[in-house]
Amino acid sequence: MLGDLFSIAVVSIPIALGFLITLFLLRPWINIAKKFGLTGKDMNKYNSTQVAEAGGIAVIIGICFGLLIFIFIKTFYLAADSNIIFIFSLITAVLLIGFIGFVDDILGWKVGLKQKHKFLLTIPVALPIVVVNAGHSMMNVPFLGNIDFGILYPLLLIPIGIIGASNGFNMLAGFNGLEAGMGIIILSALGYIAWSRELYWILLLVFICVASLLAFLVYNMYPAKIFPGDSLTYTLGTIIATIAIFGNMEKAAILLFIPYIIEFILKSRAKLKAECFGVPDQSNMLSSPSRKCYSLTHVILNHFPKVFRRNLKEYEVVSILYIFELFFVYLALVV
Repeated sequence: MLGDLFSIAVVSIPIALGFLITLFLLRPWINIAKKFGLTGKDMNKYNSTQVAEAGGIAVIIGICFGLLIFIFIKTFYLAADSNIIFIFSLITAVLLIGFIGFVDDILGWKVGLKQKHKFLLTIPVALPIVVVNAGHSMMNVPFLGNIDFGILYPLLLIPIGIIGASNGFNMLAGFNGLEAGMGIIILSALGYIAWSRELYWILLLVFICVASLLAFLVYNMYPAKIFPGDSLTYTLGTIIATIAIFGNMEKAAILLFIPYIIEFILKSRAKLKAECFGVPDQSNMLSSPSRKCYSLTHVILNHFPKVFRRNLKEYEVVSILYIFELFFVYLALVV
């Protein structure tokens, strides 16, 4: 019993550190970002001050430090195993995608990297996961049954999954608390699946990431004092895809990503140039920027006022998207 309690206490350390490091880094980063002009206007506020950008940097540091402490504990106090190489590959992928996202944050969302450049730059991010031969090449394909993709799995399917997830997660963004909240919901669902399969090392990876995101939400919830930036959205998409690969949870991850697939389809109608933002009035009630729906947020802003009999606040739009995502969590857990 004491041994179990000791193990729980030990593995709780990287989770707690991931939360605390992220939390303590955010306040000074907000000041630094404002000092150097790395700020952006909150588009969903009528009279908004400039808000610090690129908060994902603090989350990346918190997650990577928590993962390194986890590796330290496994190496020196617990039984080291082959999973350590997979954790190192995740850290490498997170640092690569975080750098790309941060470059885009510095350039700004108006002048930033073009969509084709973002796509090309995210290709190398898959390499750390490919070279360690993560995941299982045998997959259950609907209507076709079990198929062994062999060498195509690491060389083709893993890059497609990571590139698609990192770019896809970046599409549905721009509302206070949306990106981190959706990340917490999706990762928690994958963590539950990992727990049900007794993949406890993956569950701990999820706990570390979720803890860091919860710390970020302290400053990012409505009204936000800091924005996540592409440094976080790209990173979250990469983490979600990688954890799904590690745990052979690709089918669940696809279900959990359906809102982002819908978002891609809607934005494709506007040649991927549409934004998610609403149009705020003086009381910060939001209306849709267009009668046509080029985003899930536009769908909500166009149709839900008929239900509420008024326009919606920003946090209400985010809450509806949370509930929408929870529906797919239910489907993923059932399937």
